[in-house]
Amino acid sequence: MNVKQFIKQHRTDWNQLEQLITLLQKSKHHYNGRDINNFDRLYQKVAQHLSYSQTYFSNEEVTSYLNGLVSKSHNLLYKDQVSSMKQIQHFFASKFVGLLLEQWKFIVIAFVLFTLGGVGSFLAVMDDPLHLHTILPANIAQGVDPDRLGENHDAIDSSVMSASIMTNNMQVAILAFAGGITFGLLTVYLLIYNGIIIGALAALFMTYDKSYEFWAYIVPHGMIELTAIFIAGGAGLLMGYKLFVPGAYSRGFQLKQQAKRSVQLLLGTLPLFVIAGVIEGFITPAQLSLEAKYVFALITVFGLMLYMVTGKLLLGKKSLQKTTV
Repeated sequence: MNVKQFIKQHRTDWNQLEQLITLLQKSKHHYNGRDINNFDRLYQKVAQHLSYSQTYFSNEEVTSYLNGLVSKSHNLLYKDQVSSMKQIQHFFASKFVGLLLEQWKFIVIAFVLFTLGGVGSFLAVMDDPLHLHTILPANIAQGVDPDRLGENHDAIDSSVMSASIMTNNMQVAILAFAGGITFGLLTVYLLIYNGIIIGALAALFMTYDKSYEFWAYIVPHGMIELTAIFIAGGAGLLMGYKLFVPGAYSRGFQLKQQAKRSVQLLLGTLPLFVIAGVIEGFITPAQLSLEAKYVFALITVFGLMLYMVTGKLLLGKKSLQKTTV
């Protein structure tokens, strides 16, 4: 039996179990004995399907799907539901990291697209600084003055600036994510476009011998901000890819399944954007030495690495506990 035959043969049972899970979760005190019996019967069957799929289709999506279905059934059966606060804690402590590790290829692709845009615009402006006005929107190109970098920060309301930056970055992330519905084309455009802006500005400041100053104002918030954008972009690319290459499933099914996963990735980036916005609103314009800003950027990088390592360790610990049980 191949994977398509396996899915076709058992899909009805899986759909019925999904419907029962929804029913029992919404009306825990109004279900009847027949629902309980059907739930128990289907839970046992799907658990067997998962075991078979893990043996013969370990690298297929159906195994991941069945694992999630059995997990939800197990939680419902043994009432292992935790409070909302604990769910949030679990999500950010380990689940979000697990999603990143599963979808790392799409996040890397998002980074590559951003880099391609950045390198292209960097080379164009280095060849002729006037290309800046062709590449960038007029409001950005005309508003940049390398000789005045860092001036007038005392006149900035940091709290208002921080809120504005957070809102703008979240809008970019949501658009990059939602671009997956366009088969990822809008996501690709946004990633390349944002790379073009950074690359062009970096080249302009280099022509003025102010690269060191320029990056000192970018990297403190940029390391976290760009990481979040790459994650959101990767979520959009993942959804777009699954719509373009649905495999054994319908595009409607893939949209439903991948949208859930991509939304989780997007939600996981929101704290990162908040942190980046606070840094850009309060730390970036602060009267600190350029060296101090670079040190702060390194701290954010180490913080991200520590978060990933800790999350991976927690995932490994939980996986070991499940295996021993």
